[in-house]
Amino acid sequence: MFAFEQHYKSRFSGILRWAQLEALWEKVQAQPDGWYVYCVGDTVPQHPVATDYLSQFIEELDELLRYKSKGDFCGLIYADNVENPAMIKVFTPQQLGSGCQISQEPIIPRWLLSKIPPHSLDKLNTPKQKQFRWWQNLFS
Repeated sequence: MFAFEQHYKSRFSGILRWAQLEALWEKVQAQPDGWYVYCVGDTVPQHPVATDYLSQFIEELDELLRYKSKGDFCGLIYADNVENPAMIKVFTPQQLGSGCQISQEPIIPRWLLSKIPPHSLDKLNTPKQKQFRWWQNLFS
């Protein structure tokens, strides 16, 4: 688990333009074996997905991201290495918050594509109620 968490918390590069995302997808599909697809909040996958599933997932995810974004920039995808990716974090516009993360819980991606067997990210995700508890400290 340490290797996964260490890699997950390491440095990632943002994919800002659709052309960059297309290039990233091409790199993933050029080496399609061994990818885990984790929809955060669902059951953690125990096995890599089949190559045809990966291709279909990427196609449908790309379509969804373009529909939701409706702009000329992407900005919802982060890769550990854009030339040879081993982990890709995919966020949704509904999840985005403060980019600086000062005194906040980290924003958890909606999907995670990983060559490293993933572990649950649920423990990193706090319930939404905690986001509104800051004011209780003012009156205690």
